Amino acid sequence: MTNTANTQRNNTILVIGSTGKTGKRIARRLEDLGLPVRHGSRSAQVPFDWEKPQIWAPALAGAASVYIAYTPDLAVPGSVEAIRELTRLAIQAGVGRLVLLSGRGEEEAERAEDVVRASGLDCTIVRATWFSQNFSEGNFLDDVIAGTVALPVGDVREPFVDADDIADVAVAALTDDRHIGQTYELTGPRLLSFGDAVAEIAAASGRDLRFIPVPIEDYVATLTEYEVPQDVISLLRYLFSTVLDGRNAKLADGVQRSLGREPKDFADYARQTAATGVWAPHASSARG
Repeated sequence: MTNTANTQRNNTILVIGSTGKTGKRIARRLEDLGLPVRHGSRSAQVPFDWEKPQIWAPALAGAASVYIAYTPDLAVPGSVEAIRELTRLAIQAGVGRLVLLSGRGEEEAERAEDVVRASGLDCTIVRATWFSQNFSEGNFLDDVIAGTVALPVGDVREPFVDADDIADVAVAALTDDRHIGQTYELTGPRLLSFGDAVAEIAAASGRDLRFIPVPIEDYVATLTEYEVPQDVISLLRYLFSTVLDGRNAKLADGVQRSLGREPKDFADYARQTAATGVWAPHASSARG
């Protein structure tokens, strides 16, 4: 009986951000595999909150592995220090493995990666580009429902990656020793502009959708008018004005190397998501 308890304790996987786009998918997959999962969220039985470092140690206690998704993004000031402190506490707690969700082309994210690599723990870096799910579970959903997506970006192209692919890679890294020490840069199989992505959604949903590029200052003014938190506005300004400068307009093979298959195409994501009805014009009021 004691041996069983120890085995369960030593296999426990803490999923930080377990209510987020990737975390909820990872937790579900791990639970489907019969593995003990500790949900790392503010509402969890043992809560985790990035803004309350005093509660991180209890969340880490007894965990063998940790999936780290920093909120709102590793690009924001203070993220590297937070990852450094979390890593220190993980070492103290006897955690053996870290899997870090990182960003592509972000200086702060690369510094956070270095902290994790220098920890001496088994680790895997999962470096992802823009999520396809931003159009269905994130910042752009309401705009799609309204019929007009207005963003401060032109023809720059991104290889949008599906959150399901990210989750599959992270689960593999958390459960298979072959991924220790690897850095997987994840992209979809095609480069698309944001206008292209909206057109794919329009085709899949049968709706008349428009994409309108707008100046960054106009975009920020609109966000401010709608009382979007200042830290979120600052992050979006950075992402649209700096990261989306063409530096990431290239494909990578992280999905193929880690999973031995091709990544999901944006058109497949759009068709599958459209079938759920989330982009229907009435969806906004139904969700409210």
